[in-house]
Amino acid sequence: MKKNVIGYCPICNDKLIAKTLRCDKCDTEITGEFNLSPFDYLSKEQLDFALVFIKCEGNIKAIEKNLNISYPTVKKNIDDLISALGMNNVTEINVEENNNYSREEVRKMLKNGEISFEEAEKLLGGL
Repeated sequence: MKKNVIGYCPICNDKLIAKTLRCDKCDTEITGEFNLSPFDYLSKEQLDFALVFIKCEGNIKAIEKNLNISYPTVKKNIDDLISALGMNNVTEINVEENNNYSREEVRKMLKNGEISFEEAEKLLGGL
């Protein structure tokens, strides 16, 4: 029975690396040190949330309904996921640098919970 890749050592909790890759079809084996993807280091809960996030196309309302959780919990899970993947929070918008959004783009970001009402007002101020 095949098992999922785990990203952390169950003994010391350090990151794991792959040493051997093998083809089931022809039994070819390749040895070395292979990096795992950032997704391999997510907990099961984080990975499940990421899959729901993608399925719902990032729509926070849909994620709330799908997982039966509140808006603050969705936002916390998104922040945790961003942190676990080693990314900066991509939803933070520097209004001074990014004022090239159309009304429709701003409306969509606001509807999806990607920006606050105040950020939307600032972005639309230049239109």
